[in-house]
Amino acid sequence: MPLDVLESLRTAIGDAAEQAAGARPTVILTAPAQPEHGDLATPVAMGLAKQAKKPPREIAETIAQSLAADANVGGQLRDVEVAGPGFINLRLAPEWFAAAVRRIIGADLEFGSGGAEPPERILMEYVSANPTGPLHVGHARHAAYADSLARVLVFNGHQVDREYYINDHGRQMEMLGISIASAYGAPFGVEVPVPEDGYRGDYIKVVAELLRSEIGDRYVHDLEPLTEEALGFFSGRGGELTIKAIREELISVGVEFDAFFSEASLHWDGRVADAVAALEERGDAYEAEGALWFKSSKYGDEKDRVLRRADGDLTYLASDVAYHLDKADRGHDRLIDVLGADHHGYIARLKAILESGGKSGEMLEVSLIQLVSLLEKGEAKKMSKRAGTLVTMGDLVADIGVDATRFFLVQRSHETPLELDLDLAREQSQENPVYYVQYAHTRAVGILRQLESEPPSGAPAPAELDAAERALLLNLSRWPDAVSEAGQKRGPHRVAAYLIDLAGDFHAFYHRCHVSDEPEDVQSFRVNLTRATARTIRAGLGLLGVSAPERM
Repeated sequence: MPLDVLESLRTAIGDAAEQAAGARPTVILTAPAQPEHGDLATPVAMGLAKQAKKPPREIAETIAQSLAADANVGGQLRDVEVAGPGFINLRLAPEWFAAAVRRIIGADLEFGSGGAEPPERILMEYVSANPTGPLHVGHARHAAYADSLARVLVFNGHQVDREYYINDHGRQMEMLGISIASAYGAPFGVEVPVPEDGYRGDYIKVVAELLRSEIGDRYVHDLEPLTEEALGFFSGRGGELTIKAIREELISVGVEFDAFFSEASLHWDGRVADAVAALEERGDAYEAEGALWFKSSKYGDEKDRVLRRADGDLTYLASDVAYHLDKADRGHDRLIDVLGADHHGYIARLKAILESGGKSGEMLEVSLIQLVSLLEKGEAKKMSKRAGTLVTMGDLVADIGVDATRFFLVQRSHETPLELDLDLAREQSQENPVYYVQYAHTRAVGILRQLESEPPSGAPAPAELDAAERALLLNLSRWPDAVSEAGQKRGPHRVAAYLIDLAGDFHAFYHRCHVSDEPEDVQSFRVNLTRATARTIRAGLGLLGVSAPERM
């Protein structure tokens, strides 16, 4: 269980509510609508009124009286007040704040971790771009989202295996091979026509140059016409070099995988053919109109899907059958696929694959990532891999840096389209959200650097606290809930939002409250509060793959 500095209060409120209404509720603590009403508020009485058949204010009054009389709670509360139709407002005592900040510091960077109930073994598959060119900014959003989510899930206590599925089989690989062969032959005066759906970016020339350095003119005489052997070489080796470049680029932004799984391998060792045959044996595939169909509608899909076309070629779905059943057999509790928004129709068929194979479709989750566009001076940049005008992930990182790339790409929910403002991302000012958060960390570390010694561990709580101190520590107390919710709702943008909010509270504290040259009790508390803030920001930025600089 994660450290919850509000746990004893939640327990006491739950006990009092159970006594007052005969039922134990989930206790929610939030900030009051107006700060002068207290530090925390709970609507717990409102949810019990119907069951207890009592007015919520009457229940709230009973709970408030119990809390005031509870000796175990008394030292934590300065006062309890019932407001409106039944809200309970709490004002915490300085002793609670002092104890809470010491507990947060004692947990170090693990504060807020371990909230998974129950912990699961999860296989995440993401990015999985075709090895036909460099990653573009859309892939970058997939990578930033999924890697951040994986980190959050691990922080919450899950075990996560990360996998990249290489789509290295089919027509797109043939087009890649022809495109590279054309670029390879050009310096030798050999022309290989590139089909309309071939690839024409500068990266094709780079791969061709690498191959010329590897093999010289070995395949020059196999270009007119392009032989099957030469096409196989340019497709295969070209794909390998492209995947190598993709892997290195992902590592450069902190995205690493435990495994790269080749689609082609499923065909080479017969697993696709075996998976399709198994569907037929189970009566889940049938012939119609010259094609072979998967009876996915039997398992909730809106219609059946083609496995093998009338011309004999297998569809991508056939590979998906083999791949997802392979994943389901590896002993994980949950599979998470991160796909583009245009793959919404895939969810039902992928679940149908698992159901047909005797697995639970509920073990599969699909996160759909909406499109990302780049804005510069208010104008959108256009991208096209085939036309060679795409903005690559590498271009983006070279422009705004790794930290801004990763933070901006997860700052908004993956379920909404994202417009990344390049001008804002380049700014070295507090208008830039990642700079704003990092600067809060730098300020905190700078304060601690100036102090000559640690504050005494047993220093008493200050008699009074500034409003900025109270707000900052109460925000820190929200971190376990914020990071747990980010994992449960598969939304790492919640971590980014929390960090921006926390940074705002720390900047306010920095401007209002001196840390050094204060009475011992005040200085001790503020040093501990600064240290707790720095550690929480560093932990949160780490979950997003963003650095926490000590100097800026």
